[in-house]
Amino acid sequence: MPSRISEHSGQPSWDEAGGSGPPLRDTASDGLKIAIVGGFGVGKTTLVGAVSEIRPLSTEETMSRAGVGIDEPAGPGGKQSTTVAFDFGRITLDDEMVLYLFGAPGQERFWFLWERLFSGTMGAVVLVDTRRIADSWYAIDRLEHHGLPFIVARNNFGPPQHSLDDLREALSLPPGIPLIDCDARRRQSAKRVLITLVDYLLTYASPAWESMP
Repeated sequence: MPSRISEHSGQPSWDEAGGSGPPLRDTASDGLKIAIVGGFGVGKTTLVGAVSEIRPLSTEETMSRAGVGIDEPAGPGGKQSTTVAFDFGRITLDDEMVLYLFGAPGQERFWFLWERLFSGTMGAVVLVDTRRIADSWYAIDRLEHHGLPFIVARNNFGPPQHSLDDLREALSLPPGIPLIDCDARRRQSAKRVLITLVDYLLTYASPAWESMP
């Protein structure tokens, strides 16, 4: 099934436009709230920034000494900042439909914010770093608890070490939940993640949508 989000492909991003991005269209009447969740340092802020048509609202702050040993992600390079509330971005699907993206903080001490984030959310993307698969379990558990449809995207920080089938088994994902690869730094890859989610919502969640007022 072709996704409505693909109709946005001709819209320049906020960085290409050299400003804050295009204003919300006067014809926009429907908005879908989408959550981007996952463990600390998995690339949620990066994905929102890569795909948003407006300059994203980010709540990243420089990491302090208090986070040493607590918010220290695996892998080379190190992370110098962290999201302390939510990241926000927007992408237009068509003349009437707009997708609002909310990137959640990944640290355990901020998980209490997720309950409010899930209010009104139509679906979610769980970003996974296969170097720290266990960090994704909480996100999947909370989405299942709230009954929210979601897909899983493996953000590749290097050549994949395991197959997607192995990852599905490690996460105990049912066969019907989409599991794909992505590079959260690249706009087209990030768009493909959202296309996959929208297609999944249209295919599997349409009865629930039709019952909503």
